[in-house]
Amino acid sequence: MLHRLPVSPGRIAAVLLPVLLLLALEQAVDSGAVRRALIPAPSDVWGELVYILQGGHLWAPLGKTLYLLAVAYGCASVLAIGLGLLMGRSRAVYNLFEPLVEVIRPLPKPALLPPLILFLGIGDTMKMTVVGLAVFFPVLINTVQGVRGVDPVLVETARTFGYSGGRIVSRVVLPAALPFIFTGLRIALGLGLILVVVAEMLAGTGGIGFLIVDMQRTFQVTSMYAWLVILAVLGFLLNLGFERLEARLMFWSRQSEGRA
Repeated sequence: MLHRLPVSPGRIAAVLLPVLLLLALEQAVDSGAVRRALIPAPSDVWGELVYILQGGHLWAPLGKTLYLLAVAYGCASVLAIGLGLLMGRSRAVYNLFEPLVEVIRPLPKPALLPPLILFLGIGDTMKMTVVGLAVFFPVLINTVQGVRGVDPVLVETARTFGYSGGRIVSRVVLPAALPFIFTGLRIALGLGLILVVVAEMLAGTGGIGFLIVDMQRTFQVTSMYAWLVILAVLGFLLNLGFERLEARLMFWSRQSEGRA
């Protein structure tokens, strides 16, 4: 027998609120209270979305943006986790890199675009570099904190059983630090998406960010808002996919939290 899941009033309100806001905006545009040239009606944006999807105009810019994000996010995350493990386990390595990290980390990464353009041009290398810098530091900081927060008793127990340094890191330290690492990875994913769009807006020849700016410059307002909706949906789906992946890979952590 199928059991119906209870629907809370809060969930219903969360669905109704955006619908009511869209209906109010539609009415405001139709009545002339809002200038259609600046903010189109939601129905017009929906029609443009249908045209983009049916015409196959979505995949090339979406693929460009996702390619830049995936390469920069993957490379920066691997480097950050590796360095974070070293900094967390070795006081000498931590003292060596910590001043440099604290100098570069607070810098707003969009502010690095002008010098990066001077050195790397406006190609994909520059875009992936600035995205990688945005991704690198949240993952690094969370990895260091996770490694340094591992219970020393676990490490000493592993040594008692004859584990070498490498096996201690892979079998004890890394699994114990994974909740912190995944938190950094999730934060970095959002920052990476922001930076790849900003880079495409300022120095792009393709991708969603470039299209949004291009539509604004040519006064194609409805198309601009349609691509903004696509970007919002992309961010939502990336976060949802990451949550599902984390839940699958970190099931043991959630089970232990439930028992606690």
